[in-house]
Amino acid sequence: MFRKILEGVKVLDFTHVGAGPMCTMLLGDMGAEIIKVEPPGGELGRKLGPGWIGEDCTAYYGFNRNKQSIVIDLKKEQGRDLARELCANAQIVVESLRPGVMDRLGLGYERLAEAKPDLIYCSISAYGQSGPFSERPGVDGILQADTGLMSLIGHPDAREPCKVQAPIVDVTTGYVACMSILAKLLDKTKVGTGGHIDISLMNAALVLQQTTLTNFFHQKSLPQPLGSAAPYSAPNEAFETQDGWIMVAAYNGERWARLCGILDISELANDERLAHSSSRVENRQLMRQILNDAFRKKETAYWMNQLRNADILCAKVAQYADVELHPQAIHNSIFTSFDHPEFGAIKTVGFPVNSMSSNAEPHDMPPSCGQHSRKILEKNGFSTEQIQTFYTADIIK
Repeated sequence: MFRKILEGVKVLDFTHVGAGPMCTMLLGDMGAEIIKVEPPGGELGRKLGPGWIGEDCTAYYGFNRNKQSIVIDLKKEQGRDLARELCANAQIVVESLRPGVMDRLGLGYERLAEAKPDLIYCSISAYGQSGPFSERPGVDGILQADTGLMSLIGHPDAREPCKVQAPIVDVTTGYVACMSILAKLLDKTKVGTGGHIDISLMNAALVLQQTTLTNFFHQKSLPQPLGSAAPYSAPNEAFETQDGWIMVAAYNGERWARLCGILDISELANDERLAHSSSRVENRQLMRQILNDAFRKKETAYWMNQLRNADILCAKVAQYADVELHPQAIHNSIFTSFDHPEFGAIKTVGFPVNSMSSNAEPHDMPPSCGQHSRKILEKNGFSTEQIQTFYTADIIK
């Protein structure tokens, strides 16, 4: 169902690196026609290695399936004119350049909306289109730092700040942008007009901290990094076993008592220092020492079996090699692949909603730089002579 829900919707994609390409990839996963407009040499996200598939990095392959690529030199007036003509044939424009750049190119919302009032135009930037930080550049790690997210991550004894290695701010921003575009498409059916959507990495990074920021606003106490632990309940963290680590959530009364029985420390179930989740949070160091000593006596598989039989929430702390073979991930068909003509099957994470049907059909491989330039222009009504003129003048590649 989702693979065709946006069929007939054309999107001009002036994005690069992470958040913007994530947004347009999701739209493409739902059937929209995505025309990726790249500068000569390709967008920056193609070169963020290491990790390469041919000349492009693996990160690019994670953000750009189901798209077509055209290279247009927007530094040239004819290139900008061409881009405006393509935008006039689209329902949606998504861009992730620094605020003001698209306006200077004559491709900003106000200019394009004059000719197409129903255009939906989404701008993605680090801090937003207006305000004291709007002109500042920023990427995933910068926003993890600037919004306090980095202060939550890491071990309490570590001096060096840590970040989430997966680009969660970029990915979350992409989802927020996609959600906003879909909402605007629905609104357009009611009012008939489009509009300008302002999406920032900053807001997405703050939304990721919904509960911790709310707690700070109320309590005014600074959160501290706790490793794997949740600040609001215990035990709700990872413990070391004989051969690895296991994540355990047994913070309500009944599960805590069952956990103590399984670990052969039943006397602690009613110990006043550890009897309630709040007291276990206050005495977390004592609790961790006792539970780690108990968990280290057996292997992870043994504890997983015991805990699941007792209906205690748990999971092995997995490595990616485990995740690739995870039975539920395989059942959900969340992983997908596409065939590269030179390097064979390229595996990646597919569309997350209704995955079994959405990822059953093959996805289109991320395009090589300028792969579809001629095809896109032909489809948009340009003659063979016009297209050759663009090539001769180095307007397109």
